Amino acid sequence: MNPSAHYLEQEVIKMNITELGKLARKASYTLSVIDTKTKNNALLSIADALDKNRNIILDANEDDIKRSFSSDMPPVMRDRLKLDEARINSMIDGIKSIAALNDPVGSCIDAYTLPNGLTLMKERVPLGVIGIIYESRPNVTVDAAALCLKAGNAVILRGGSDAISSNKALADIMRSALDVYGLKDAVALI
Repeated sequence: MNPSAHYLEQEVIKMNITELGKLARKASYTLSVIDTKTKNNALLSIADALDKNRNIILDANEDDIKRSFSSDMPPVMRDRLKLDEARINSMIDGIKSIAALNDPVGSCIDAYTLPNGLTLMKERVPLGVIGIIYESRPNVTVDAAALCLKAGNAVILRGGSDAISSNKALADIMRSALDVYGLKDAVALI
């Protein structure tokens, strides 16, 4: 098998947005109750998977770059689209930094006691499923997913069409890493 075509042969979700949302919602229930250590391990698994699959990522990105020349994309936009070793390292470092952050879920924002002795607390909780639409910067695919996962949320991503090959490869790699934790559907790409 041609390694550059590997990402195209990965699982491609062919369903309507309602079905995709239902899967993400179900994953969000699981994600909302897992402990910090498991979330951090899942994030570090994504970082490791990105590191191990650099060739797949770079091959997919090369397809996007080739298409960008036929669409008269301005050089500054092409630079945003371009992935290289340094940008992959930056994505991996970003995930590791996110994993090292304190878990926001369950932290107390405010607390006070009423005159009758009842204590009221405001705690941070996951939102559930977050949808993110962004332009042709494939690194945002990873950054957005990692931030959502750390906060206990599933995410449905919609990147620019210029980066579709890169985004598919990145999403497939992340979903595969998350599958070990039963969280594959916590990251989806449309």
